[in-house]
Amino acid sequence: MPFNISSFKENGLVYGGARPSLFSVTLNVPQGIGIDNVSVDKFRFMCRSAELPPSAVAAIDVPYFGRRIKIGGDRAFGDWSVNVMNDEDFAVKALFEKWSNAINRMQSNVRDPNVSTEEYKQDLMCTQYSKDGIKIREYRIIGAFPTTVAGIGLDWDAQNTVETFGVTFAYDYWVPEIETSDKKAGGVNVYRPESELDGPLGPE
Repeated sequence: MPFNISSFKENGLVYGGARPSLFSVTLNVPQGIGIDNVSVDKFRFMCRSAELPPSAVAAIDVPYFGRRIKIGGDRAFGDWSVNVMNDEDFAVKALFEKWSNAINRMQSNVRDPNVSTEEYKQDLMCTQYSKDGIKIREYRIIGAFPTTVAGIGLDWDAQNTVETFGVTFAYDYWVPEIETSDKKAGGVNVYRPESELDGPLGPE
């Protein structure tokens, strides 16, 4: 392989690299608990950071005569987090507090009667854009709900900053929603059909 920058440009970062700042997160919230659409729409602009979800399969150690081999285990979906800017209307902070309160009341240990067993879980979308504004990758995070709405630090020494807070979601699993584009110099790894194959019992 030739060690020159031209080869790198032609075969590596053909499109100049994906940029971590070009993303959006689309939020869905449970119906019937009084969360207004204005707050939901505002979240799209206030979500400061997120992550494309990781893919993790556990490894199982199998011992044999003092040695070990590793075999593939079960898939695990860890928590997923976002960081959100806070405005003086506290609209987005209150949105997540209200969602959390509907799952389990702040004072009484009950769920909101207007939320069914599964309705408090919603699908979220995390989207990566190209530098020309095209969606090039999108993940549907299925069955998500907030487990932690982080506090906001207050400090007299904090100047020239905007308050932020984190939200941690538990979720069931994710699937690739958009995985093709016109950018195919390196090939596009399309696997959504395989990711949704039914198990031995088939569809319910």
